[in-house]
Amino acid sequence: MLKKIALVLVLAIAALLIFAATRPDTFRVERTARINAPAEKIFPLIDDFHRWGAWSPYEKLDPAMKRSFGGAPSGKGATYAWEGNSQAGAGHMEIVESAPSSKVAIKLDFIQPFEGHNMAEFTLQPQGGATQVTWAMHGPSPYVARLMGIFFNMDQMIGKDFEAGLANLKTATEK
Repeated sequence: MLKKIALVLVLAIAALLIFAATRPDTFRVERTARINAPAEKIFPLIDDFHRWGAWSPYEKLDPAMKRSFGGAPSGKGATYAWEGNSQAGAGHMEIVESAPSSKVAIKLDFIQPFEGHNMAEFTLQPQGGATQVTWAMHGPSPYVARLMGIFFNMDQMIGKDFEAGLANLKTATEK
C-alpha cells in the first residue's frame, strides 16, 4: 500500500513538472484606465522617477526604502534604483524610450526577492478631454516562474498593483 501511495505521489509530481514545462515562456500583464485629464498633464508624472511617489503603489511598500536617482533628470536615460524590505525588494529601472505625452518604456531589473528582467510600458492615448493610460509589463517566464504560476496567478497579483497605481495617477491628475 505504501508503495502505491509513493508511486501515485511521484506520478503526480512528474505530471505537475511536465505541465509547467508546457506553459508559455513569456508573460504580459496589462491594465488600462481612463483619466479625465490631458496626456500632457499625466505624462510628466510617469516620465520622471522623482514624481512616482505621488502615484506608484510600490513607493508605499517600505517607508524606509533607500532610493537613488541617476542619469537624465527625466525621460530617456533616467534611472532609479531601490532597496527596501521584503515587500519592496531591490532593483533598478531605466527609461529607454520617452515619446512626449504618448509613451514611456522602462527596462526593469529586479534583484530581490527574485531576479527578473522585464520591460514596463506606459502608453497614453488622448480621447477628447480625457486620456486612456495603459500600464503593461512583459518579459520572459523562466521554468520556476511557470511552475509557481500553477499555484499563483501573476496577472491578478501584479494587475491589482497596476490598477491601484492607475487609480492613484487618476486622482493625482484630475485635481
